[in-house]
Amino acid sequence: MPVITCIEDLKRLHRKRTPRMFWDYCESGSYTEQTFRDNSADFSLIRLRQRVARDLSDRVLSGRMLGQTVTMPVALAPVGSTGMQHPDGEILAARAAARFGVPFTLSTMSICSIEDVAAASPDPFWFQLYVMRDEDFVDRIIERARAAKCSALVLTLDLQIIGQRHKDLKNGLTSPPRLTLPNILNMATKPRWSLGMLKTPRRQFRNIVGHVKGVTNLADLSAWTNEQFDLRLDWSKVTRIRDQWGGKLVLKGILDAEDAQMAVDAGADAIVVSNHGGRQLDGALSSIRMLPSIVRAIGGKTEIWLDSGIRSGQDVLKALALGATGTMIGRAFIHGLGAMGEAGVTKALEVIRKELDVTMALCGERDVAHLGPQNLLVPADFEGKWA
Repeated sequence: MPVITCIEDLKRLHRKRTPRMFWDYCESGSYTEQTFRDNSADFSLIRLRQRVARDLSDRVLSGRMLGQTVTMPVALAPVGSTGMQHPDGEILAARAAARFGVPFTLSTMSICSIEDVAAASPDPFWFQLYVMRDEDFVDRIIERARAAKCSALVLTLDLQIIGQRHKDLKNGLTSPPRLTLPNILNMATKPRWSLGMLKTPRRQFRNIVGHVKGVTNLADLSAWTNEQFDLRLDWSKVTRIRDQWGGKLVLKGILDAEDAQMAVDAGADAIVVSNHGGRQLDGALSSIRMLPSIVRAIGGKTEIWLDSGIRSGQDVLKALALGATGTMIGRAFIHGLGAMGEAGVTKALEVIRKELDVTMALCGERDVAHLGPQNLLVPADFEGKWA
């Protein structure tokens, strides 16, 4: 086993052990991938202010997200097809998150179902909802999440229409993969993954298959999914879903201060400043650039989390110092999962926690709650501004 010291180490192992189409699904964005690249690169433009000769004992990384105690202000973001990165991936990630003391979010487009994860996770988890045109399906999956005792609903707002991702189209991405000769040859080079997939019955979107009339195979599923994302999703539908759910509501995909205020008006308990990891509107500014204007607009009115681009504990610190009250990680934990399964998710969280702890100390702070602009050196032209 190689020594793992950073997320990049897990990323290299992930690439070696996972079939190409699912690696590409994880590590890609839409169109030119400019926003995908900027999400991470823009963190490097922010510098840290070193302070010395301070008491650094008894450091505190813990906090609260949606009233839930967390060992650090990091939640696992919803990622579609997680169970294709590693067999039973959602179950493994949920268990790792629960044991580490951070929240896990299950995607609507998961391979393991809500019920699968609820049966295996030691703690309640959050459920992410895509709003579909089939309102009966939406109503029923909300009730399934409630029955599974999910503690929050994370409503994604930035995927009414799917951004074009060239690699997914060229790979013919499906879950499970079609048994074409190129796919069979590639999977043959990933024996660990292939054997694991043979052993599990969870190889398709189990939140959908068996729960939608007429969807019984891969062709049915692809046809249903491609026409289902709701182009008519608006704030009135958000309000309807909020009232139907009745519990904690997180609105994900906010990248504009005006939309952030509308989210507050709609009753969001938290918003996620996110551009879907650069997989939707290519050419949008990075999440970290848009964070300050959103914090100014709604800071104190609801929790503000940042998603998209976080690959280290230093990135978490920078987001918190710019005003986020929490963060979500996607690719960082997926790299761990693809590399080493449940142990890899735990390792990714350990890496991020250690980086956050050491960096906070070297910035002269003892508590993540005290991080702020005083800890950063930010370029004058960093913040995104519209003409």
